[in-house]
Amino acid sequence: MTSADAVFAPSFKTTPWWWEAAEPPHRDSALPDHAGVAVVGGGYAGLSAALTLRRLGHDVAVLDAERIGWGASSRNGGMVSGGLKVASGALEKQHGAEGARAIAKAAAASFPFIEETIAREGIACDYIRCGRFTPAWTPKHYDGLAARADFIAEMTGMPTRMVPKGQQHEALGSDHYHGGMIAEAAGSLHPGKYARGLADAAERAGARLVDGVRVGGIAGDGSGFRLTTDRGPLRADAVLVATNGYSRDTHGHAAMPWLAKRMIPVGSYIIATEELPEETMNRLFPGRRMISDTRRVLNYFRPSPYGNRVLWGGRASFAPTAPEAAAPVLHAFMTAVFPELKSVRLTHAWTGNVAFTFDFLPHIGVQDGVHYAAGCQGSGVAMATWLGHRAALKIAGADNEGFALDGLNVPTMPFYNGNPNWFLPIVGSWYRLRDHMDRAAA
Repeated sequence: MTSADAVFAPSFKTTPWWWEAAEPPHRDSALPDHAGVAVVGGGYAGLSAALTLRRLGHDVAVLDAERIGWGASSRNGGMVSGGLKVASGALEKQHGAEGARAIAKAAAASFPFIEETIAREGIACDYIRCGRFTPAWTPKHYDGLAARADFIAEMTGMPTRMVPKGQQHEALGSDHYHGGMIAEAAGSLHPGKYARGLADAAERAGARLVDGVRVGGIAGDGSGFRLTTDRGPLRADAVLVATNGYSRDTHGHAAMPWLAKRMIPVGSYIIATEELPEETMNRLFPGRRMISDTRRVLNYFRPSPYGNRVLWGGRASFAPTAPEAAAPVLHAFMTAVFPELKSVRLTHAWTGNVAFTFDFLPHIGVQDGVHYAAGCQGSGVAMATWLGHRAALKIAGADNEGFALDGLNVPTMPFYNGNPNWFLPIVGSWYRLRDHMDRAAA
């Protein structure tokens, strides 16, 4: 046995730990000949859009190449961010002061919306409004957080506060960081249960959910559209593409090539530890908050919903990597922060795609008559739910107030076809080097 193998528990699996309680079910649904609205992508955005469209009286079919909820929606870390990543970005340089505030406000509205959705639909997904602690990788990062804290509080409408390094153990049982910021506009849930509950809500409302149908193309057809799929054609009056990190398949095909060329799919990796004593979890996670640090190649981690194991995520690799190869890397990241976990083994390791955009903003809009919602920047639990809802309002002609993330230019770069594997390792190595240099200079 190698030292890397020593981190694996005897029951180790490469499927999401979330699937132990809520693996996406198989559906034996027929592909309809026609749909009022065809939604391509059965994750949070597509399901939320379908739910809203049905509430507004529209016929909807949701199509997914795998199982509904199979992708990032049942694989992510279950951290519910109230648009904090958007609110903390360098928006003014891109959009001016007024535009930046409008975009940040629009993103922050995702948090109350997902809370309302969970409550209204009675979705049992272990949701808790727990807040988030962002530990600073360097003292300079701490100062940057402090400079943005009031703006984040204003945009989210919920308090933030700084925790200096000397008081860090109030928020995190580690000496690895230089203090950080607590933001109350954040929560936690079980993403597999949320994906399943959102799908159930859409079905109860009358949406048709179709597994195992890959859309190969979308073309205008009279007053509507014709979708080519591997299970035959489908006509629709309107189309929404909500494929995010899965906008391009492994063979290079995309339902909407224009969108795929604007999405940067990045593999995110997560591990789950074996069960830990309550006193250990209390020491590591006082307050049971979600944690996401300020490194460029960040770590994000949390207690499980049941409070008895650590779930740890990060960019273990910027090239396609098997979960079992990524797991020891993440274990090393975890034990650098929590040295007392060096002997703790892993029961699960898995991966899934998130999607970044070149301007680091989420988007909805219309291209050649086809609607899209995508680009959650790795914080998609609340944001994807919100984008799907807003895209549905637009399709239904019910968006009476406007939306700052609608219709913005979605940039790409020359010769990019949606496959970032040729440049991600280079960019990732540069980011890791800069993180190392920042730390060394601290």
